Amino acid sequence: MGESKDKPGEKTTKVKEKSGYYDVPERYELIDGVRYDFLASPKVSHQVLSKALESALDTTCYATGIILYAPLDVHFDVENIVQPDLIYIANENMGIIQDDKIVGAPDLLVEILSPSTGTRDKTKKRVLYEKFGVKEYWIVDPVHLTVDQFALMEGKLGWVATLSDEDTLTSERFPCIAVSLGAVFGAAARFRKVDED
Repeated sequence: MGESKDKPGEKTTKVKEKSGYYDVPERYELIDGVRYDFLASPKVSHQVLSKALESALDTTCYATGIILYAPLDVHFDVENIVQPDLIYIANENMGIIQDDKIVGAPDLLVEILSPSTGTRDKTKKRVLYEKFGVKEYWIVDPVHLTVDQFALMEGKLGWVATLSDEDTLTSERFPCIAVSLGAVFGAAARFRKVDED
């Protein structure tokens, strides 16, 4: 800090920028009390795929609920806090949005597979989502251009279908859903080669 010599009697504060590290919030999930750190940021194709899927859902389901996207915590309880790629909460379930966070089970959760989270998305998260009563769960595979669709039936997240880029994804539980997977996967196609290099 110093004094300005331009105006006698007035003190001004000078700020000097410092080089260094800025506090970046850590990204991690808790599943059954075990912490899983996100090892890397998502690739461009992952983000484009997420945006295309979010846009498709928002186009058809905006009147019946809200579509949210990562990073956003879903708090099932203190030992189970996750950050799904996409979240759909139906209007009748909006009560789970408390103090600007999600506390409880959303109606639909979507995970887009990546090398660092794929195994966990297919195993631990499916079991977790079943345990807390998530009504529908989609696992999107950006390499094989498929979506595995699971729906809650008699307390179990059962496999409904594996859909490809030639299919339209629909849901018996959520009639608003009609997603052309060709359009969704097509949006990310131009970035796949870049990500693989």
